[in-house]
Amino acid sequence: MDLIDEQHTGTPFYGSRRLKAWLNQQGYNINRKRVQRLMRLMRIEAIHPKPKLSRRNEEHKVYPYFLRDAQDKRSDHVWSADISYIRIGKGFVYLTAVIDWFSRYVLSWRLSNTLENTFLR
Repeated sequence: MDLIDEQHTGTPFYGSRRLKAWLNQQGYNINRKRVQRLMRLMRIEAIHPKPKLSRRNEEHKVYPYFLRDAQDKRSDHVWSADISYIRIGKGFVYLTAVIDWFSRYVLSWRLSNTLENTFLR
């Protein structure tokens, strides 16, 4: 199980077939059903797009998109903000950026190790 866990951490897109082949290359004579059982026991699964990924939940409210008919023909007309996280070692660094939609120019950005409201000033 330790070998499966280490390999899954390094290659999370490996499913039971590829893990079985990898274990066989390492010298362990193991079949696919056992790898599947161990993966279920460890609660790990391959990372891949699931079926019906882009279907929306009918119960969720649909908000109107106000910028659909907007004529953004000049700079400083439509902006957007984005907060993303970047994994570094055992933690995260948060990146906030303000982007002008017309010029695709990053107007401002800031890095922080916390997501406090002082970070967004």
